[in-house]
Amino acid sequence: MAKANTVRPAKRYPCEECPLRPLEVFRPFEKEELAFVSKFKRGELSVDKGATVLVEGTHSAHLFTVLSGWGFRYKLLPDGRRQILNYLMPGDLIGLQGSLMGEMQHSVEALSPMLLCMFERDKLQELYRNHPGLAYDITWIASREEQMLDENLLSVGRRTALERAAYLIAFISARAASVGLNGKKQVEIPITQQHIADTLGLSLVHTNKTIRKLADRNLVKWRDRGCEVVDIEGLLGVARWEGLPEGRRPLV
Repeated sequence: MAKANTVRPAKRYPCEECPLRPLEVFRPFEKEELAFVSKFKRGELSVDKGATVLVEGTHSAHLFTVLSGWGFRYKLLPDGRRQILNYLMPGDLIGLQGSLMGEMQHSVEALSPMLLCMFERDKLQELYRNHPGLAYDITWIASREEQMLDENLLSVGRRTALERAAYLIAFISARAASVGLNGKKQVEIPITQQHIADTLGLSLVHTNKTIRKLADRNLVKWRDRGCEVVDIEGLLGVARWEGLPEGRRPLV
């Protein structure tokens, strides 16, 4: 199992110069909050594609915020079958579960090269004591994760295979667009059809047939590097989903 490979104790990206903070999707920090988070951050972790960031059942001394790249959370059954729970993009917080529950209840793997901001878990209590705004932000992040899992469970339980696939790709695409991962081009999601199968609870054969139907409608194109979204509105229509709600969200 590949591991995250390089730790940078020095801050290549100081919090005051964070490339994510100017994005409209993130709420601005108060001066005192920014000063605390800057001290809270210990450095950066560089992760190779396919590397494991956190392992289910282990303890971690750190929390992480994704600065760049893609990843996913997942759980394994004893026989190796995998359930992907959600996908990680810039601005997402990793490791909070292990900080509050003692050990991780899921694993995290990099879908692409990633750069993570590292924070000391031991300072989390200070955050809750002295910075109520940041404490609310972390609560909001945890609630948002629950909301996303609710929607995913709805897909697995009640949407058809075609609706599930359309929803998943539209959801990932919308999240990517909100944090600027698509730039000025169509969103290209670095996932395989096996990732989609493991997220939706479908066989690989069924997933392949379902993706082909979306491609035949000219909604997506499947390439060697992943899935390119061609028609986001068409995907929303198939999924019967209205898209992400507007509004700013926290960045820790």
